[in-house]
Amino acid sequence: MVQMITVAGFVNNLFCFLAVLWTWWWENSNYKPRFITQALVILFTAALVIFWYYMRRLIESSKTVLQQHTSPPGPRGLPLVGNLPFLDAELHTHFADLAQTYGPILKLHLGNKVAIVVSSPSLAKEVLKDHDITFANRDVPAVAKTVEYVSCNIVSSPYGAHWRMLRRLCVAHMLSSTSLDTVYPLRKREVQRMVGEIYGNIGLPVNLSDQLFLTILNVITSMLWGGMLKGEGEIDLGAEFRHVVSEITELLGKPNLSDFIPCLAWLDLQGIQSQIKKLFLKFDRIFNSIIEQRLKMGIKDGEESKDFLQLLLHLQEKQTKTRLTMLHIKAILMDMVVGGTETTSNTVEWAMAELMNNDEIMQRAQEELEIIVGKDSRVEEIHLPRLHFLNAVMKEVLRLHPALPLLVPHCPSSSCKIGGYMVPKGARVFVNVWAIHRDPSIWEKPLDFNPERFLNCERDFGGNNFNYFPFGSGRRICAGISMAERMFMYELATLLHSFSWKVAERYGKVDLKEKFGIVLKKATPLIAVATPRLSNPALYE
Repeated sequence: MVQMITVAGFVNNLFCFLAVLWTWWWENSNYKPRFITQALVILFTAALVIFWYYMRRLIESSKTVLQQHTSPPGPRGLPLVGNLPFLDAELHTHFADLAQTYGPILKLHLGNKVAIVVSSPSLAKEVLKDHDITFANRDVPAVAKTVEYVSCNIVSSPYGAHWRMLRRLCVAHMLSSTSLDTVYPLRKREVQRMVGEIYGNIGLPVNLSDQLFLTILNVITSMLWGGMLKGEGEIDLGAEFRHVVSEITELLGKPNLSDFIPCLAWLDLQGIQSQIKKLFLKFDRIFNSIIEQRLKMGIKDGEESKDFLQLLLHLQEKQTKTRLTMLHIKAILMDMVVGGTETTSNTVEWAMAELMNNDEIMQRAQEELEIIVGKDSRVEEIHLPRLHFLNAVMKEVLRLHPALPLLVPHCPSSSCKIGGYMVPKGARVFVNVWAIHRDPSIWEKPLDFNPERFLNCERDFGGNNFNYFPFGSGRRICAGISMAERMFMYELATLLHSFSWKVAERYGKVDLKEKFGIVLKKATPLIAVATPRLSNPALYE
């Protein structure tokens, strides 16, 4: 205590002395050419800022010693901006490299924000399970605050009654096993549409990235409001959604100065807020048009809802303890479209890319499909539980390429000790699941694509095994695991059973380079050439 008071008193006395000295010079100096005056003002201001920064760090250090709390280790930063100038665009690999130097928990000063990076199973367990409630909130980025309903969606809402209501609605009425069974015809229709599209381009390069995204998008929008509609001017909403969703996920993953130096947020120096606001306004226009149509259709008590949106609008009319507003409805629609499209389509794309680089593994998966399904039949969802090797392929893909490599950052509601270190209230906590899934102390030959490591293995997506948790864990675990698993298995099984695949000649071997964002993507779209495998051409109709 004495040390902290002494430091604080020294800082105050020094600032007083400098202020008196400056005043004396300014009032008594008769020779002050303009350029000298300007230079002195700049130098004096810079000196004060730098001095203030280091004195503040010294005071904070004294408080830490007094409270017997230790902060995680981490690299030194610059005054004011901290480690921001040294961040790599590929954050997941950058954080993994830093962990090699500073250990499985490290601290970064990103402007005014403290960031904590966790890269080991034991520490992830402390954050996501042992102190689950403390870390159940989100550090909502500045870009998410540009549109009103974004901050009240399932991903960004603070842990509490409203969040529980939104999650319960989605799980009970859209993402439960019963609900997913009911809309299987929608999935079947869209997957078969994709097969027909590919069959119509046999021998030609096909952009699988586009095909997979469009299929997932059509499935989700069919479940939400009955399928893709036509907007004003007969513009296909599918193309517009593809652009908007891709742009949003990319912008959400970019480090933004407005998050780390809040006083500069109004300047939007990188233009990220203005860009994402324009994108969300497109969403808003589309949602308003669709909601208006559904309101005209209406739904009576006792009548079965035709789609999820009609159900939400019907529930809105009823008074509940936690009221469902139009903002909540738009937030849920946005969650389903943004959160459910690229995550799943990118994962299937990663699977196809890995299999096309591993012919023996692809052949083994196709042999399993021939045994379970047969070449004279299409894949149906009833076949999926028996495709054990393909299930192992899915788990191995999610190990190497988790959809959200850093999950969604958590934010402690109070200061909390993790691994013996103090994580301050309000910090942005990253759990580097990508690094944990590639840790050589946990996984044998972790960079090899080897689905056999998941055969006869009890690892699942429940979030209880912190060596492997691609969908997160705890209260904030992904709500759409069942849907993602069904869509992944059904799409991948259909693509492998219906066609043989090879890389287009001009593209050579499939490039597995990653592109970081809040969703992990292939740096380049997967372009491939298909050859039919089924015995009857009618199966491709």
